[in-house]
Amino acid sequence: MTFARRTLIQGAAGVAALTLFRIPVVSAETTAEVEAALAGILDGRSAIEEGITLEVPRLAENGAQVPLTIRADSPMTEDDHVTAIHIIATQNPAPGIGTFRLTPRLARAEVFTRIRVAEAQDVLVLAELSDGRVLQSATRIAVSIGGCAT
Repeated sequence: MTFARRTLIQGAAGVAALTLFRIPVVSAETTAEVEAALAGILDGRSAIEEGITLEVPRLAENGAQVPLTIRADSPMTEDDHVTAIHIIATQNPAPGIGTFRLTPRLARAEVFTRIRVAEAQDVLVLAELSDGRVLQSATRIAVSIGGCAT
């Protein structure tokens, strides 16, 4: 099977264009495990899609080490602060990647980590606030080489 160079370039451009758009949590592909993780975090609350900035490469060459920076808009005062940041990868064998607990003693609500992703998928981030609200954001990551074994 052979491909024309133009077809290959057009296909790669199409994939790149699709990965540049943010995917809202409500339309992300989910499994029963992802739904259970979200239900456990939300506990009957609705998430608001605002207030979180994600920095992650749209195409990860190696899914074993994908850098991820999360910033949540918060003054981080005693009365108004982020209490937790949760990361969920929708297609990983174990979708719950991690939870970070924060206190108002931190100067800002910011987390940097490296995550493992098995394949191209949505990464969901939820931030719980001290007043009970939950912020959410999602992004799509394309992976050249998967970092998780099933």
